[in-house]
Amino acid sequence: MITFRATCAILLGIFALPQWAWSQQPAPFLGSGQSLEETIRRGEYLARVGDCIACHTQRGGEPFAGGFSLPTPFGTLYSPNITPDPDFGIGNWTADDFYNMLHTGRSRSGYFLYPAMPFPAYTRVTRSDSDALFAFLSSLRPLHESNHLNELRFPYNNRALLFGWRALYFREGELKPDPSRGPQWNRGAYLVEGLGHCGTCHTAINALGGSSDDKAYAGGLIPMQNWYAPSLTTNKEAGLGEWPLQDIRDLLKTGISAKGAVYGPMAEVVHNSLQYLTDSDAHDMAVYLKSLPARNESPSNTPGASNVPATQLNAGHAVYTAQCASCHLKSGVGQPPHYPPLAGNPSIEMASAVNPIRMVLNGGFPPQTAGNPRPYGMPPFAQILSDDEIAAVVTYIRVAWGNHGQPVTSIEVNQLRTAALLD
Repeated sequence: MITFRATCAILLGIFALPQWAWSQQPAPFLGSGQSLEETIRRGEYLARVGDCIACHTQRGGEPFAGGFSLPTPFGTLYSPNITPDPDFGIGNWTADDFYNMLHTGRSRSGYFLYPAMPFPAYTRVTRSDSDALFAFLSSLRPLHESNHLNELRFPYNNRALLFGWRALYFREGELKPDPSRGPQWNRGAYLVEGLGHCGTCHTAINALGGSSDDKAYAGGLIPMQNWYAPSLTTNKEAGLGEWPLQDIRDLLKTGISAKGAVYGPMAEVVHNSLQYLTDSDAHDMAVYLKSLPARNESPSNTPGASNVPATQLNAGHAVYTAQCASCHLKSGVGQPPHYPPLAGNPSIEMASAVNPIRMVLNGGFPPQTAGNPRPYGMPPFAQILSDDEIAAVVTYIRVAWGNHGQPVTSIEVNQLRTAALLD
């Protein structure tokens, strides 16, 4: 999927690799035909695919030492130390302990994990990849950083309640290849459904923090972060149905493409994780995402500009001409990949207007990546545009040029403006 990918699931470096940490470790970490160094290197790659550093590193803290706070609708959780420290980390763990944790969603001592740890996805990880991950983490410098106590409200601080949650939303088991599909599709499915845990954010969740298969990858609001994770299905109006494979791959690896760019939480995912994908893995993920079935999601029930008062359209057009047209052009086609198109852009038209409102309010940059080392950003307009002006311009871009989005109100803008001030 910081980490927005973990937070939305609630109730849901190149680092030095000192070999001395391995002096007491048993042999099962080694992959078939792989040296210890090769296994650690593979584990480091897999840790990047899983974006482990995002949740297990607090702002300004040491990598993987934990302490990152995860605000949720149920209270605040804190990520644990996963360095090989024997007191506070995984220094006394075995490869079996680590695999069982990923696979079953239980701690080494047997208690249920809160699903801020995306074990419903990580259960799909193979034993070989789990061992490589453990090899990498065990090779890190032990950091003697104590773990924070969670601050969940009653009754959510009672882990026994997770028994019911797991019965509803957790299915244990590694992902098995589909023999009717090719190797690229199967590799993509493994990465997306497993370590990538993409569905954690891109599937709507309910009041219990769970999600249903019939809404898989159809998009959803990320709790506590006020960003909307868009659909990844083949829906042509709201999803990836019109996206060529190359544009999906480009977006994953660089954060920009001819079809659009990533901002907000997804920018952090690309920066920390997806930019390090091999070209073949990025392609295979694109192949799998391109195959996800549509879920009948649609961007709007409003027939474009016909339901918007002329006064609001004129006000929005005036703001757009003054503030936006120089980059996105009067026609709304943009100047991709750096200035994404607004005309026909599903993220502009979709039912939730959260993302375009937030971009106008707060601005943002795509991630800095090897494929886009000097990203072009959008300035914030919260200080120079009123709630009415922002509502007008966002409404304009959602209905102009044949777009079929819903109009927005100044109340919606003010709610997001206020939420941003409280972040």
